[in-house]
Amino acid sequence: MSSSLTRRQREVLLLAANGNTAGHIAHWLGVSVHTVNETLVRAYRALGVHDRAQAVAVALKLGEFGLDDIHAPIAEQQPTT
Repeated sequence: MSSSLTRRQREVLLLAANGNTAGHIAHWLGVSVHTVNETLVRAYRALGVHDRAQAVAVALKLGEFGLDDIHAPIAEQQPTT
């Protein structure tokens, strides 16, 4: 398992870790969805994993990014009756 992602792989994986779809990431970065998916696949290979969840876990463990970089969405509160 390698601990070195490229800047772009780290950027795309972090955007994915924050719950963004490949389509949203592509739009924000001005690239195709195919490019985003290929970047993620290369990041998975570099980390020695097979999917997004594993990639995020390993990237966190290796210090590629930190927990403070991940911003979980806040669920909408339902009104009480």
